[in-house]
Amino acid sequence: MEERVRLSDIASELGLSTATVSYVLHGRTGMVSERTANRVRQALEERGYLPRAAEVLLAENPAKIVGVVIHDHEKYEAHILEDAFIASALNALSVETASRGLQMMVRTVRDLDEIVSFATMWNLEGLVLIGFCGADYKHLRENTRIPFVVYDACGVQAERTFAVNIDDRDGGRQVGEYFCRCGHRRALCLADNDVGMDHARWEGFCQGFGGGAAFWMIPMARRERLAFYEERLPALSAFTAIFAVSDYYAVELCHFLSEHGIAVPEEISVCGFDDTPLCAMVYPALTSVRQDTAARAKCALDALRRLRAGETVEPSVTLPTKLIVRGSTRQV
Repeated sequence: MEERVRLSDIASELGLSTATVSYVLHGRTGMVSERTANRVRQALEERGYLPRAAEVLLAENPAKIVGVVIHDHEKYEAHILEDAFIASALNALSVETASRGLQMMVRTVRDLDEIVSFATMWNLEGLVLIGFCGADYKHLRENTRIPFVVYDACGVQAERTFAVNIDDRDGGRQVGEYFCRCGHRRALCLADNDVGMDHARWEGFCQGFGGGAAFWMIPMARRERLAFYEERLPALSAFTAIFAVSDYYAVELCHFLSEHGIAVPEEISVCGFDDTPLCAMVYPALTSVRQDTAARAKCALDALRRLRAGETVEPSVTLPTKLIVRGSTRQV
């Protein structure tokens, strides 16, 4: 029987203390230099080190594990798993992994090095990453060996990496064209940034609306965002149609407008993006751009299986979107 690799063995090989290796293993990389942390990670992966607790769990449960890691961005204010889009994505991934006889392990992180430790500690089939930017996945590719799939990362060009994108630009275009057909001439787009998928949604919206749409970059923190709306209430109420780049922001805006005596959709039409289950639960029901979370999960797991098998895959796939019209919008 092969002798189990011990943490002290790896520390001795690298000329480091066991404590230093342990810091890196558990993501406490602020305690060591980046160069040392990278040396430790490489040694842990090369030696196939598993902490004893993880080794016991894996021995007792031979089911293969897919790790799902979500970026716990500050804008979620420590409620990331309560976000409607994240919850929908996790639900679809849970159904898909179960149908394949796989286990799903979910982790929320703010520090990228926590992902490296997570991938090292568990014998994962692969990772599904949600909410990270291009620079993040490039860093991870350089520091992890297992395959991973990323949601919303255009331009992926890294080995054993695959992106499952949606057509954000076309989704925005559909909203812009719809507002135009409804007779709106004063339209606004709301987003908390102007890069990546939000920028694509805004560009598409402008294309569909035919120019003349306004763009407001709103604060990420809810309290600051509501104050932002308060300060600009006269300007806000001058628009007849508003496109928020997420259902969360759209539902929040509908509530804000209602509290200030502005009727949706009679005075202002509001549209969101993602078409989460929340859209049908609010009143008026929210018009939104649908993305197929089940199709996304299937593409992600298919890609991980092929990457794990060493097959060549295209760097990305872009899935279509569809505007779903409900009661929060109307003809002028």
